[in-house]
Amino acid sequence: MKKVVALLVFMTAGSSLFAQSWSDKFQIGIKGGANFATVAGDDFDSPDSRTSFYAGLVAEAPLTETLSLQPEVFYSGQGFDLNDNANGADAEYQIDYIQVPVLLKVYLVDGLNIQAGPQFGFKVNEEVDFQPTNDDGDIDTDAVRDFDFQLTSGLEYKFAESFFIQARYTYGFSELIKDTDVHNSYFSAGIGYMF
Repeated sequence: MKKVVALLVFMTAGSSLFAQSWSDKFQIGIKGGANFATVAGDDFDSPDSRTSFYAGLVAEAPLTETLSLQPEVFYSGQGFDLNDNANGADAEYQIDYIQVPVLLKVYLVDGLNIQAGPQFGFKVNEEVDFQPTNDDGDIDTDAVRDFDFQLTSGLEYKFAESFFIQARYTYGFSELIKDTDVHNSYFSAGIGYMF
């Protein structure tokens, strides 16, 4: 906790070293980072998280000096780990999406902002991978629904109208499998650059 507070104090104090971070012009950029994904719900024991990546495009449309609308589109590796300690087997249930969030972004101080909004997930891949470190061991499945409605929120710091770091939590409200209480749940952290 002390490290988090120190980081926030450093970033806030350091903002005076950079130009104004909020921009009054429409911007387009790129982003990428790591996902720590699992599933949650009453019908599934909480599995270990799958660590994967996300990458894609981001735009920011200013509404006022402290508010922006931020649509995005990105590829997101999600799912969870399947561990069978008795047999020593380790596998990943990989569920990959094209994610389309539409976020409201509120600047608290220069550069530091919070963001939240709906996110629409379109499944592009689903498989069980018994050899996650190479291209073998993949078994295609089709148990998960093709669409997932989610809510995402997070914290971001933007340096000099361009480079940014962010962290988010996303929860899926759609049932992953029909008539079951199983939902996507993941944390993400990454960086990006606005042009």
